[in-house]
Amino acid sequence: MTHSANDTSLPDFGAFQQLQQRFTEYYHDIFENDMAEKTVVIIPSLTLDSEMLKTVKGALYYEERLLCMLMLLRMPRTHVIYVTSVPIESSIIDYYLHLLPGITAYHARQRLLMLSCYDASTQSLTEKILKRPRLINRIRSSIRSPQLTHMACFNVTNHETDLALALDIPIYGCDPALLYLGTKSGSRTLFKELGLTLPAGYENIYTEQGILEALMNLKKHDPNLRKAVIKMNDGFSGEGNAVFRYEDIAANDPELEIEIAQRFDSQLCLVASDLTLLSFLEKFKSMGGIVEAFIEGDIKESPSVQCRINPSGRSEVISTHDQMMGGECNQVFLGAAFPANNAYNYEVATIAKKVSEGLQSRGVLGRFGMDFISVLNDTGWTHYAIEINLRKGGTTHPFIMIQFLTGGLFDWERGVYTMPNGQERCYFASDNVVHEQYIGLTPHDLIDIAMCNGLLYDSAKQTGVMFHMIGALSEYGKLGMVCIGHSIEDAKSFYYKTVDVLNKECGIL
Repeated sequence: MTHSANDTSLPDFGAFQQLQQRFTEYYHDIFENDMAEKTVVIIPSLTLDSEMLKTVKGALYYEERLLCMLMLLRMPRTHVIYVTSVPIESSIIDYYLHLLPGITAYHARQRLLMLSCYDASTQSLTEKILKRPRLINRIRSSIRSPQLTHMACFNVTNHETDLALALDIPIYGCDPALLYLGTKSGSRTLFKELGLTLPAGYENIYTEQGILEALMNLKKHDPNLRKAVIKMNDGFSGEGNAVFRYEDIAANDPELEIEIAQRFDSQLCLVASDLTLLSFLEKFKSMGGIVEAFIEGDIKESPSVQCRINPSGRSEVISTHDQMMGGECNQVFLGAAFPANNAYNYEVATIAKKVSEGLQSRGVLGRFGMDFISVLNDTGWTHYAIEINLRKGGTTHPFIMIQFLTGGLFDWERGVYTMPNGQERCYFASDNVVHEQYIGLTPHDLIDIAMCNGLLYDSAKQTGVMFHMIGALSEYGKLGMVCIGHSIEDAKSFYYKTVDVLNKECGIL
């Protein structure tokens, strides 16, 4: 989302900055005193391009991913206000609350307020709330101790700052004025400034001609290049990407650009199958993007690092993951294993720490993720910096879940997550457990199946399966899982056992 300097729709950033300053002043009271009477207003809005969101199956139910934050209710004086587009089935809420350590579900429910817009349209949740002044008033009137209150969001745009001002509470997230740093072009620009290794490519492209010229220049620079990736600046989960194949195109062809232009339609593959080439190009022109070389490798991984910058000015690495990718040329995020492979965990975390410090110096606040492509060669691993996501992402809620359930700490330098009892834990998580035969399974069905087959998370053993996006199951045959085990192999065994059980229950051979 871009705005000109003359755009009168821009929020009052002076007032917003005052809110954020208040958050800085009370940050330690909010986050370091478990007995403080505080309120967290959770707005799990995917305030992203609505046309791109249409390509994500069950996007409305992604609002359930932040239900992991209900674990904040383990602090006996903390209140949570959770707002969604449509009501969440009460059995799903009960499912989360029964996991709270040392707190009864009854006590937690007294401090939880679930609110809904009763609006399943494709407009973002935050925009829906802004159109409902009575709902805003209800949220405001339910806040305890406004100075110890903040808003938690999936991502922060001008809509979220408008809502923050309407509620008079700060946001633990990035100022929209800095969002360019989290675009594909902004990421490449920062990576270059920091001297990182990144794929050969070009950023800040806004025309089809610019795409063609970039494809031509990449091929001239590397005659052996077989593929290039075209990415929209604000695409997510790979849905804004396309892959161009240089099949039968020679770098020394005197009419190279013409040859690429003539083959552009036939040799370009869009990752989002629901988009046409025309709509892809129109969307690309409106938000801009990059063209970069597709990284090849016999042994290639896709690690990511999650970092957090707090209002006190501290920047820290909070998790590392090996991402599971799928779709066209492995461009689509499917899930992740935590922690990342110890062969390179420290290396990617160190690079991300450098990026985190660079973002902090530019005023960024909150969680962000950084993606890599890592290739093993004769001298070790080469890590290509791919992109920065200034928002919560697919690796955020799994890590929040294990942290709240086990109370452990992640040592990013060693790549080890250790619980207070000294035992180590890992997890394997996915948002894309999907099959058409799962359609029709209700939340009650899923929980019953899991209980009868010993799949639910066991708080005594501190291993097992946590489900999320449960609401999407009946309509879309889709849900998410976080599988916690003693090792990644152990966690994966929970995952495959759960899939096998679901398949058997649904008659899938």
